[in-house]
Amino acid sequence: MIDLKNVSYHYRKGVPILENITADLKPGHIYGLLGLNGVGKTTLLKNIGGLLFPKSGNIRVSEFNPEKREIGFLTDIYFVTDHAELPDWKIRQFQEVYGALYPKFDATYFYSVLETFQIDITKNIKNLSFGQVKKVNIAFALATNVNVILMDEPTNGLDIPSKTQFRKIISRYVTDERLLIISTHQIRDIHNLIDHLLVLNHSRLILDHSINTLQDHFYISKQTSDAANAIYSEQGIHGTLSLLPNTGKEESQFDIEFFFNALSADPSLVNHLKTAKTNA
Repeated sequence: MIDLKNVSYHYRKGVPILENITADLKPGHIYGLLGLNGVGKTTLLKNIGGLLFPKSGNIRVSEFNPEKREIGFLTDIYFVTDHAELPDWKIRQFQEVYGALYPKFDATYFYSVLETFQIDITKNIKNLSFGQVKKVNIAFALATNVNVILMDEPTNGLDIPSKTQFRKIISRYVTDERLLIISTHQIRDIHNLIDHLLVLNHSRLILDHSINTLQDHFYISKQTSDAANAIYSEQGIHGTLSLLPNTGKEESQFDIEFFFNALSADPSLVNHLKTAKTNA
């Protein structure tokens, strides 16, 4: 559904933000896009969404080239930005005007999600808090029923109960025809939603694997005795976590945040995946 081929982008020549990004993203999945600040996560989402255009390489979303911004493309994709800039209208007016731009928009579902988020639909958007505006934007995105949703830090500004509701709503949204990409630093907020991990590091996509594949190749241990043989270990409030090659094909709960920390400390960890694939 989203095909990236050698996509590169820079704001200033000689200072790459994205370098030769290649990936084939399929419907039916929730992709977690992770990376340290400034590595190009938001820039990548904007290139996919047709808000920025690659300096080189090609992007296809379904049959569309985002650069052309054709109606069929614009009406089947929605970008939930970190800071939503919604018009200073009543929520109902916003729904009526902007909902009409999306052929599959479901107003009943929009108001149902807002009720779940405990948003007073009679209010003017300009009188809402940052977190409340975020909820309106998320509810609207889901109500469009588009097949591609891009989310940039969607849980930033949400309170704890709203984060719980967010996870429940998102988990029900994905179908065999739909795809979500969620870029976030709040990994714990979406840990149980992600089934495929994308990691950017120094402008390059260094990881593009399903959580199942990562579980097959890495084992996360809470046993202090495993730390000596670990390829990465981390001391936390609940003891030591260790990352080891899963040579015994053991099952463990995959901790995405811990694995991302390991990968940030040593990007060469991806070589364990390549070696395992070569030996398979």
